[in-house]
Amino acid sequence: LQDLTGDRVDETTDLYDSYSIHLPFDSSATCRMVGYDKETKTATFLIKITQWGNRHIEGSKLTFSVRCFISDKRAYEDVPINIDLGSLENPPEIKETKIGVVGGPKVDKYFPFDSSLIDRKSNVIVPSGVVYTPVDGFDITGIGYVDDMLHVQMAIADRSKDNHGYFYLKDKRENKIYYDYSFTFSEYGEAGDGNAKTAHEVYVFNIPQDEISNYELYGSFYTTGLYTEGNWRVTFPLNVDEKVNNR
Repeated sequence: LQDLTGDRVDETTDLYDSYSIHLPFDSSATCRMVGYDKETKTATFLIKITQWGNRHIEGSKLTFSVRCFISDKRAYEDVPINIDLGSLENPPEIKETKIGVVGGPKVDKYFPFDSSLIDRKSNVIVPSGVVYTPVDGFDITGIGYVDDMLHVQMAIADRSKDNHGYFYLKDKRENKIYYDYSFTFSEYGEAGDGNAKTAHEVYVFNIPQDEISNYELYGSFYTTGLYTEGNWRVTFPLNVDEKVNNR
């Protein structure tokens, strides 16, 4: 991928899962950058595509395309969150709401897999504005104990560029304690205003409240400065060499 007119391609460029090879059957793929030439503004990627069903990937004309890419990615890691965990409001204002994606190291303990994901609900802290901003674009909108577990709630200003982050704790010995699980939920504006939606992420720690003063809160955050859309494609032949084992 080479930028011929500007500086949109750099050493952090990511194809953002927007690439595909056009085949009449299902396949899966992985992508990673393997080189960047600053002088020519060229990023080189290694893409591995596996076809499902044990068929050959070949043809006289195969088309590979990319719909967008992101660049100017920056990392803000191990950022201290200057909130005194020992003086959290007890309890915060909470409400029950429908939640979206759940994940985390111990998510199966709290959310056993089932087919009723669409009806999944949880108690959350009612967002009441910005509590703390560790990095521009990342706002803590609630922090406190819900159902005897510490909830750290965050809103990200622009998720279209793959901006993301997470929180963890440190004890007195500088050991890192990661969240047990996380989930998302959305707040909507006035009825009929589909654009007035704020997505929140919640990170949940199973630490008793009478012990939380022994910990400090940290976060790591990742931003993308540029999101570039287009419709780039290349068509080429790919014939299988019978002397080489097909993978």
